[in-house]
Parts: sequence; C-alpha cells; structure tokens
Amino acid sequence: MAGETVITIIGNVVDEQAELRFTPAGKAVAKFRVASTPRTFDRQSNEWKDGDSLFLTCSAWGQMGENAAATLQRGMRVMVQGRLKQRSYEDREGVKRTVYELDVEEVGASLKNATAKVTKSGGGQGKGAYQQARQAQGAASAEDPWASPAPSQGGGGWDQDPPF
Repeated sequence: MAGETVITIIGNVVDEQAELRFTPAGKAVAKFRVASTPRTFDRQSNEWKDGDSLFLTCSAWGQMGENAAATLQRGMRVMVQGRLKQRSYEDREGVKRTVYELDVEEVGASLKNATAKVTKSGGGQGKGAYQQARQAQGAASAEDPWASPAPSQGGGGWDQDPPF
C-alpha cells in the first residue's frame, strides 16, 4: 500500500523462541522480539560504545510464521523487513500508550558471524513447518530437493565457473 513505512532491522532475537498462535480461522501467526543496538567507535577512548537498544515486536503470518516459530531462538542474529505499524491502547491504569510493531514480510538469519543450513519447509502439504521441525528435530528429509547436491551436468550447472 502507498504510504506505509517499510523498514529493515538487523538485531538479535530476544525471546527464547517465537510464540506461535492460530487465529480462529486457523491462520498461523508468530510473535517475536528483536533488539537492535547501534554501535559506534569512540576515537578518544579507542573503544566501541553501545547506544540505546531498540526493541521491536515482530509478527510473521502464515507459513512464514510457522517457519519462524520452528527456527528462531534467543540470541540469533536476524534481518527482518516489514511494515512498521503504530498501535495505541489504554493500559489497566487508564494511561494511553502507543507501541510500534513490525508486520514481517521477510525474515532471515544473518550470516555475518554464523552459518546456516536452509531446508525448504514444503508448506501447503497439510503439515506446517512448526510441526515438521518438531517431528524431525532438525533432520532433513531424504526427498527434499534442497538437500540434494548441486547438479553436475553441463550447460550452466552450478559446478561451472561464473562468467565474470
């Protein structure tokens, strides 16, 4: 939609794992929080200084929500892109509050200081990624085409040198 604020935040997952819930219609939604802390180098003291952390609640819907619930853990460095939403409410004491939340469009692991193995979830086949991950406990399926080695046949296969 026009006029929406789309942002990308890079930070660490704060919660032990994403909280997975389902709407009355059966659609999955995972909520998790990400903390992003700016870091600057102070030339006078010759050391890095952390700024104030930004904590942002993120909501991932549908298959992505199930994948997030099966994957994300506390401390994991992630990149999250989505639409920033503002919501106002009145707390129990009658004080009006405003919160900012991120309606997630994309989420992925940061490979800056880590490695990751991507496994296609096979969504839409009756069993969500959350149930699959809990059942398999991280074991990749033998039928998973993403787990197969790179093709070695000629004509533009992955084993050839890039054209640059």
